[in-house]
Amino acid sequence: MSGQGKTAQRDAERGVFNAPWERSFDRILTPFEEFIHRQSTSGLLLMATAVLALVLANSALAGFYQHLVHTPIAVSIGDWRLEKSLQHWVNDGLMALFFFMVGLELKREILVGELAVPRQAALPIVAAIGGMVLPALIYFAINPEGDAGRGWGIPMATDIAFAIGALVLLAHRVPKALITFLVALAIVDDLGAVAVIALFYTDQLVWGALLAGALILAVLVAFNLVGIRHPLPYFLLGVLLWFALLKSGVHATLAGVLTAFTIPARPKYDPVRFSAHVRELMARFDASHQPGKSIMTNDALRAVVQTLENGVHKVEAPLQRLEHGMHLPVAFLVIPVFAFINAGIPMRLSELGTTLTHPVTLGVVLGLLLGKFLGIAGASWLALRLGIGQLPAQTRFVQIAGVALLAGIGFTMAIFIAELGFAGQPEYLLMAKTGVLLASLLAGIGGYLWLWWASDR
Repeated sequence: MSGQGKTAQRDAERGVFNAPWERSFDRILTPFEEFIHRQSTSGLLLMATAVLALVLANSALAGFYQHLVHTPIAVSIGDWRLEKSLQHWVNDGLMALFFFMVGLELKREILVGELAVPRQAALPIVAAIGGMVLPALIYFAINPEGDAGRGWGIPMATDIAFAIGALVLLAHRVPKALITFLVALAIVDDLGAVAVIALFYTDQLVWGALLAGALILAVLVAFNLVGIRHPLPYFLLGVLLWFALLKSGVHATLAGVLTAFTIPARPKYDPVRFSAHVRELMARFDASHQPGKSIMTNDALRAVVQTLENGVHKVEAPLQRLEHGMHLPVAFLVIPVFAFINAGIPMRLSELGTTLTHPVTLGVVLGLLLGKFLGIAGASWLALRLGIGQLPAQTRFVQIAGVALLAGIGFTMAIFIAELGFAGQPEYLLMAKTGVLLASLLAGIGGYLWLWWASDR
């Protein structure tokens, strides 16, 4: 018997049945699946799509790229029609999924994560506040008036995928608690960015649409209170909430955060009840099993398996299940598409000096580099001196300072706020995006080298 035949026989004896090429694909896919679950992979993919957009925007294909970005796409039902460019669909629509993911992470962190214990949460919260306030002040000091002043919110945001991806590359040199600190800081930072968008980057309000959005949100809260755990009703009403906010003047992506906060965080079964349920089902499974008979023709066995699957879903909180399910599409589709659509900045070498010395560019660069570093490190030092927080386990303050520099990577959320602040002002938007890319590059390299130097193996 050949080696392949012996392997198939061993599998059959263990009750495992592989199609002819299934084992080969398992060998290919398993390492890949392990690889893409790492945050560093998300950061690398984000970097690759941003570089691709920059190359296209500065090549002979620049016209094709701009045409693609501004391609009109319409959704119509009867006489009703909603038309936007591809860029607007991505920024207003697809990014709502990103904000939904942010909302799920925020809720989990507040309920059971690093932000649930006041003593542990104090330091990253204070650090995040310092890392938001000082960059905004630095930008505003350079651009105190006029339309350029609307960009003060751009340097406030940290890109969680890039920053954590860079830190994960140093995982063998830094304590795990330092990565946890950065995650908590970035989550609070995202919450601050969401609040800034809602309060300061909102167009003129349409009160009728805003009232409709409030009623939809109330229904979502009612779904949570009465115990509806299936995600479909929340998704359908979340789409309606998105449309209501789109028409209200409040940025539509906030519908993602609001919907996420209504997702139930309590499972139907507790672990003891689930354990008893599984043992009962397995007893029925063993009793219904008929040797040599396929499960497809054994209705009793199939019913037990289906009931077991339903039970597995009910022992896991919908919040946790959705967060797990949304991670891959958001990290490996939504964010890279956003980067590809928005990072294509035309660079003219003859105007590079003017661009780099423009007040908007300087405000963004200094805000992200100097503001984030001094804001996070200074606020952390002050909190520790006052006894408000405590250093993460096995972590030194010099490593906190390295994280403060790394937090100057402001790619995704910073570009998003730039699109809001400088809508209809292409010159300022170009300067802001250039500043974001330059500062993110310098902060990533500087933070990585700082932590490499400051951390022992």
